[in-house]
Amino acid sequence: MDDIRRRVRMFCDAFGLAMPVLQAPMAGACPASLAVAVAGAGGMGACGTVLHGPEQVGEWMEAFRAGCPSGAVQLNIWVPGSSGSGAGERDRLVADAAAFLGQFGAAGESGGRGGPPPYREQCEAMLTSRPTVISSIMGLFEPEYVRRLHAAGITWFACATTLEEALAAEEAGADAVVAQGMEAGGHRGSFDQEDAERTDIGLFALVPWFADHLRVPVVAAGGIGDGRGVAAALALGASAVQVGTALLRTPEAAIEAEWADALVGLGPDATLTTRAYSGRLARAVTTPFLEAWQRPDAPRPAPFPDQLGLIGRWRAGGAPGVDPTGYFAGQSAALASPEPAGDIVTRMWRDASALLGCW
Repeated sequence: MDDIRRRVRMFCDAFGLAMPVLQAPMAGACPASLAVAVAGAGGMGACGTVLHGPEQVGEWMEAFRAGCPSGAVQLNIWVPGSSGSGAGERDRLVADAAAFLGQFGAAGESGGRGGPPPYREQCEAMLTSRPTVISSIMGLFEPEYVRRLHAAGITWFACATTLEEALAAEEAGADAVVAQGMEAGGHRGSFDQEDAERTDIGLFALVPWFADHLRVPVVAAGGIGDGRGVAAALALGASAVQVGTALLRTPEAAIEAEWADALVGLGPDATLTTRAYSGRLARAVTTPFLEAWQRPDAPRPAPFPDQLGLIGRWRAGGAPGVDPTGYFAGQSAALASPEPAGDIVTRMWRDASALLGCW
């Protein structure tokens, strides 16, 4: 118990936290109000910026600082990767996916994204915004960016799904590694997105494996929905936890009612991993639309961001068979509640502390 107390206190002291509970940076479901609520309760707020333009990154940070001037906050970005296909092959995949989508209704004239997100501009905007933490997922930052980040006094968290990825992150200068188990909702952080289906290690196998081989702190993410999960992750070697799906039904998250309702009583076996929403592998609620993409006759979804753009066009057209939003969810979605986010993370830490008996 002394080791757990030492690890957690060192982590919390480093970031000015009252509890080792971090909000997951959920792109598309992380308004500043949610981050303010978590940070205000003593945890760390977060924003996933992959869908944000550079100006939006700054605006989000301004809104967060207005609500929580001294709170800890993390900004996260997807690292670009190869689609694994040449131009001709990519065009074929896009055409096949578009033809398949036609069975669900008509596409709109617009609504798709015009190209890949402006990654370098987003990175500059994050650096300018001076958050507590800048984190990477699906790869590593370039050495020069890591140098600039550290020179600005910003901590780098790197998401990893295998020990090989985690060791590479540590070697590259990551200050902490987020161990993302396969239970996690949303997008999988595998460095090789073309082979992400193979990376399916559960969190409670991953955490001690990382803790035994890394020098930097480990943050546990994936399937943690209450104090029991927090206590288990810390007992296995994590210094903190990151929670996402557990906060989706909160009023601060303000997600679509259909998405929030789909999480109520959702069993662990009622989610699946899919590329249908974005082109990159993600865990979401099983829906008829996603099941259609699992059929033997279904094409492989187009690469990111083409698939994301296609889905945007069909949603803009009001296609009745296409999910109107991405119903992302982790395997512990049934533990999510509609209470205020601050109350949820406070209870998580109170219950975990009681179970661990070391506070």
